[in-house]
Amino acid sequence: MDTILAFDFGLKRIGVAIGNSMICQAKPLSVITATANEPKFAAIDSLIKEWGASRIVVGLPSHPDGTEHEMSARCRRFANQVHGRFNLPVELVDERYSSAVIAAKRGEVIDDRAAAIILQQYFDANY
Repeated sequence: MDTILAFDFGLKRIGVAIGNSMICQAKPLSVITATANEPKFAAIDSLIKEWGASRIVVGLPSHPDGTEHEMSARCRRFANQVHGRFNLPVELVDERYSSAVIAAKRGEVIDDRAAAIILQQYFDANY
């Protein structure tokens, strides 16, 4: 059984969700608010250790027609950094509409719920 952490990467916040390959159900976990690399990756390290994660999923944004989004390259870089720092398999998942399907109040932080949608898409496509 794999414990999987998913990240909805953003410049200001990173949403985090968790799930496992046995029940294949994603749930929101937390939001990382650090913007500098070291505290951001320290928080990720802590989550990986706390939950015993063995796989990482990162949302990859794109335009509705599938073309690259301005954040696509940054998300790929983040995924590569996570892989390089923690030596875990990292998979990218299309996150085109992950935030759009969440009913949120103005100003509400939804990044962890968006990460859960990304992870659920991963489960639905792979298990």
